Amino acid sequence: MRTTAHDSRRAHSRSRRISAGMFSRRRSPSRRAGRRAAPPLLLQSRRQRLLPRHPAAEAVPEVSQALSAGEAVPVSSRRQPLALPLKGTAAAIVTACNEEDQIGGVLTELGRLPLKQVIVVVNGCTDRTAEEVERHPGVTMAYLPDAAGHDVGRALGARMTDADILLFLDGDFAVKAEDLAPFLSAVDSGLDAALNDISRMIPRFAHQDEVTRCKIFLNRSMGRKDLGPNSLTAVPHALSRRFVAEVGAGQLAVPPKAQAIGLQKGLQIQAVHEVDVIKNNRRREINSGRRNPVARMIIGDHAEALAAVMGSSGRKLIHLTMPRDQIARRRNAR
Repeated sequence: MRTTAHDSRRAHSRSRRISAGMFSRRRSPSRRAGRRAAPPLLLQSRRQRLLPRHPAAEAVPEVSQALSAGEAVPVSSRRQPLALPLKGTAAAIVTACNEEDQIGGVLTELGRLPLKQVIVVVNGCTDRTAEEVERHPGVTMAYLPDAAGHDVGRALGARMTDADILLFLDGDFAVKAEDLAPFLSAVDSGLDAALNDISRMIPRFAHQDEVTRCKIFLNRSMGRKDLGPNSLTAVPHALSRRFVAEVGAGQLAVPPKAQAIGLQKGLQIQAVHEVDVIKNNRRREINSGRRNPVARMIIGDHAEALAAVMGSSGRKLIHLTMPRDQIARRRNAR
């Protein structure tokens, strides 16, 4: 079929009209009625809107509550201090190792929260992380010239504050204040440990790594199947003063052990909010690849946790052996 120049011009004109229509803006009903349009809205992703919320997180007010629930919040509310009234005092503990490019953003977001104290444990740094921390007035810095690990840094920071709520995070990427507020509010409302809910990021069993399986096994062993892969190993998380007092600040150097002891003591531990640390976690040589040094250390921490609670509660923990007659009745009833 032959195409004339006239046909080509008509097709080109029609293409331009379609393209313009695709990007044209329709006037909203409020504008057509002469009313002032609503301000621009910042919407959370669909994935976050589907997150279940723990009852203790219901106390998150105003902007932080709306964002935690996945509701719309005016864009103008971003980067402003959050209206987050707390009954108790709160402190943030940040561990940082060679994070000169990231620590500023971390501290900026923390500055939007009603914190009594911000502690940064500069841990074996060889860059200008310490200098970047010093540029933020009011921040307490603990300097460790030799690398001791993030977990040891958290245990040290916990000893440096008497706040009622302790918020823990790493310095490798900034977490928005709106995503930190639910952890503070959950502990302020009665939880002893508010964990990062990473359940939706974990694949099926066949594709899980050893660390994830260890987390799930420890929680199941302690009778808390509902916690799934959620652990004090992942940040951000928040602890109550009661948790630190009963478990001991020194135990925070081995997060799975601290969690197991807390569960054993009947402390209230729940996963309350999702922050994607898997995608945003900074990749390093020691935490990348199969059976890397960090993974091996975390697996060892879980073995130490099980040994600690089995030593005080017995090898069976909460799992009781049924008498043979009960086993037979259950088998024969099928």
